[in-house]
Amino acid sequence: MSEAPRSPNATTRRTRITAMIVATAMFMQNLDSTVIATALPTMAKVFGYDPQHMSVALTSYLLSLAVFIPASGWIADRYGARNVFRIAIVVFTLGSVLCGLSQSLAFLVMSRILQGLGGAMMVPVGRLLLLRTAAKTELVAAMAWLTTPALLGPVVGPPLGGFIVTYFHWRWIFYINIPIGVLGLVLVTLFIEDVREPPRGRFDARGLVLTGIALTGLMFGLETLGRGVVPMWATRSMIGVGLLAALVYVWHARRTAEPVLDFTLLKLPCFGVAFAAMMLFRTGIGAIPFLLPMMLQVGFGKAAVESGLITFASSAGALVMKPATQRALRMFGFRDTLIWNGLFSGLMLTLCAAFRPTWPAALIYLVLLIGGFSRSLQFTAYNTLAYGDVARARMSSATSLYTAGQQLAATIGVSAGAMALAVAGTVLGTTTPTPADFSVGFIVVGLLTTLASPIALLMPRTAGDDLTGRHTPVTRPGA
Repeated sequence: MSEAPRSPNATTRRTRITAMIVATAMFMQNLDSTVIATALPTMAKVFGYDPQHMSVALTSYLLSLAVFIPASGWIADRYGARNVFRIAIVVFTLGSVLCGLSQSLAFLVMSRILQGLGGAMMVPVGRLLLLRTAAKTELVAAMAWLTTPALLGPVVGPPLGGFIVTYFHWRWIFYINIPIGVLGLVLVTLFIEDVREPPRGRFDARGLVLTGIALTGLMFGLETLGRGVVPMWATRSMIGVGLLAALVYVWHARRTAEPVLDFTLLKLPCFGVAFAAMMLFRTGIGAIPFLLPMMLQVGFGKAAVESGLITFASSAGALVMKPATQRALRMFGFRDTLIWNGLFSGLMLTLCAAFRPTWPAALIYLVLLIGGFSRSLQFTAYNTLAYGDVARARMSSATSLYTAGQQLAATIGVSAGAMALAVAGTVLGTTTPTPADFSVGFIVVGLLTTLASPIALLMPRTAGDDLTGRHTPVTRPGA
């Protein structure tokens, strides 16, 4: 009696277990990011800073991720993905403890950088563990298994952060990572196998230094541009040094056999298109954790707990979408999904510019829920398509480059949102951000998100069909 064929997107037990455990770590990271966003106005009062300046607590973490992520693939191949993953969880958890102990903004920023070092290893190496465990036909389903639990972080984060800040102390938003980190460490040790590939060459230390200087200069330069945080000459100098280091790295990468960030991966059709579109899309979306809680608390005057309960609707929509992701991609294909759903996502984000304190809460919930629903589908499509044509031997390089791009785009998004807010305040003559200032910010980031959709026109209509089983010929009995 012949064995029944598996469906194109069925997953093995090993793949599901690996995805769920890796998602535990991503849950911790996403929870941390959304919790701190809700608490920023309260922390600004404690440290004696303007709420807008507290965006450095977000960008310092994202910048640390972007600087250290390029080394993650080579280190995972050299020392074993499971070992590196476990150490990353420990470093991230330790950074969380130090954040909770912070007595000044400078100490908080340094602790967030340590968290970023742990996250820089944790996120791409965790994804690498899953990619090397799952078969190609399991990728869409595996990404759904991976991202569904991880999305619980943004769902739980805003209301939990608001509750903690309102009824307890903001320091506990970091201490809650301790039990999650311990649980993740135990699960990785018990259930995940050590998968590794031999390093493809010597570690590109010079390239890591160059990318670090480039990203640091550009990100902190953009973060301070037009906001009066540091003298203008310092801002221009940081941007200039960042651009120069980036150009030197491009020259270096062309003459290095195994650069720390391998741009030749962009020549792969699926990876190149997915990476370019994802960068623009995530730049716009990356501003939401900064702009939305700030608008609700500073612009609308809502309490932190009330702000958190409203903000969670965006992530709840993303969580609801996950079960339908495979069916949608199989029905419409990657190309049409990325074009039309991308345009719709940008429209829903821009619609946040119309929010006012007089809006019914139910209507705000609805807009955020639908927006989160569409963004979830878009991210899953990008994250799956990117690895569709990457060979196993280059998977570690691909995860390093793709994850570095994700975090860089998110950092630019926070900076773009803060910059748009500052420019709007200057033009409109407001000292404290008003709803009109936040409207300008959401229009800017909404436009950035929308610009990602036309890039999908560069791919054929059949791109990624082998990942979903779309248009797969069905063999008739007796044929």
